[in-house]
Amino acid sequence: MSVEDLTAEQIMTRVLVTVTAEESPLMAWELMRRADVHHLPVVDDACHVLGILTREDVAATWCGGGPDEHSRRQVRSLLGRRRLPKVGPGQTLSRITCVMLDVGCDAVPVVSAAGRLLGLITVSDVLKAVSGRAARDEEQGRTRESGEVRTGLFHLSPVLPPD
Repeated sequence: MSVEDLTAEQIMTRVLVTVTAEESPLMAWELMRRADVHHLPVVDDACHVLGILTREDVAATWCGGGPDEHSRRQVRSLLGRRRLPKVGPGQTLSRITCVMLDVGCDAVPVVSAAGRLLGLITVSDVLKAVSGRAARDEEQGRTRESGEVRTGLFHLSPVLPPD
């Protein structure tokens, strides 16, 4: 199998931290910092992708206000109206890179036929695949016997002090 024939499910990152559109940019920033990620999928309650939030999105809208001001805003206000390409788990690396180049994005969500988030492909994932360093199926959570793709999505909710 050539590199171009690798599929999204073979190269995507499956263990993701997500955030809801109602969450604050301050919480999103903290999640990205703690998880050491540059992209946070923004999802609804049914785990459908509404957008991809980047560190640059948060930093570009950071104003001189303090934490209280940033905790009152919502992530939804940072998503803007840019196109959000999505790919299916069977899409080839060749097709995925074309989508990323055409739209000018550095991360693409991988979604099921029902539109649920399965994983995320970033430029780093593409580079790992091209260099031959993509993780083996077992390391990425795919079981050869069943063909099942396991995905881990984590949503962290803040614990607020009592009023």
